[in-house]
Amino acid sequence: MVFVDKLLSAGRHNKSLLCVGLDPDVTLMPGVGLLGFNKAIIDATADLVCAYKPNLAFYEALGTDGLESLLKTVEYIPNFIPVIGDGKRGDIGNTAKAYARALFETFRFDAATVNPYLGHDAVEPFLEYKDKGIFILCRTSNPGASDFQDLVDARGMPLYQAVASKAREWNTEGNVGLVVGATYPGELKTIRKLCPEMPILIPGIGAQGGDLASAVKNGIDARGEKAIITVSRQILYASKGKDFAAGARRTAQGLRDDINKIIDQAVH
Repeated sequence: MVFVDKLLSAGRHNKSLLCVGLDPDVTLMPGVGLLGFNKAIIDATADLVCAYKPNLAFYEALGTDGLESLLKTVEYIPNFIPVIGDGKRGDIGNTAKAYARALFETFRFDAATVNPYLGHDAVEPFLEYKDKGIFILCRTSNPGASDFQDLVDARGMPLYQAVASKAREWNTEGNVGLVVGATYPGELKTIRKLCPEMPILIPGIGAQGGDLASAVKNGIDARGEKAIITVSRQILYASKGKDFAAGARRTAQGLRDDINKIIDQAVH
């Protein structure tokens, strides 16, 4: 199944645009191993999400044990739910091929985040996996995003808009999406207009301060879909006690239901 079809199928099955970021921080986890923590979170939320998104940094920081836990986490996630590998890879062609092979063949992610700074030849190896999703960093959620992403080219177009336009050109197989932070709702609205059919991965809700209602209203397509609202810390550490999984479920369910209410108001 190609990524977008899998994403839509999972979202409709679970009535959800919520993506849980599986970013385990050993300093915050309540005395349980990494894999056990992830499995408990997945068990508690698998009927509430449209996707999961492990951030590779949290696993790489733990060395080979962390990477082994990542492989086992991906295997544990129910097959109908897509998994987005958040590594923000991007390098010259030959290296990009190795990154793409690692993410899509070794770790078997359904999609990956990709840095387009080096241009088309850095992205092309990912695009060759036509059944996989490629999320191009466009307008990121961090405060320093404006350092480069607001720079204006000779046409008077900010860089983030140029990236969105270029990603739309690259979307010949319908497998390209964009990463746009909830912390920039105006830019998100502009990008959705530029790319009305493409999926948008939207981080920045919760700990980063993005507004949920603005993210949903500005991110969804005309059918109220193709926005992936990703939340990590707010869900994972809703409780730091032994009831962490129950706390994660309560928070995820509340977010899922709030998102659906916003969609109902926006679309109907």
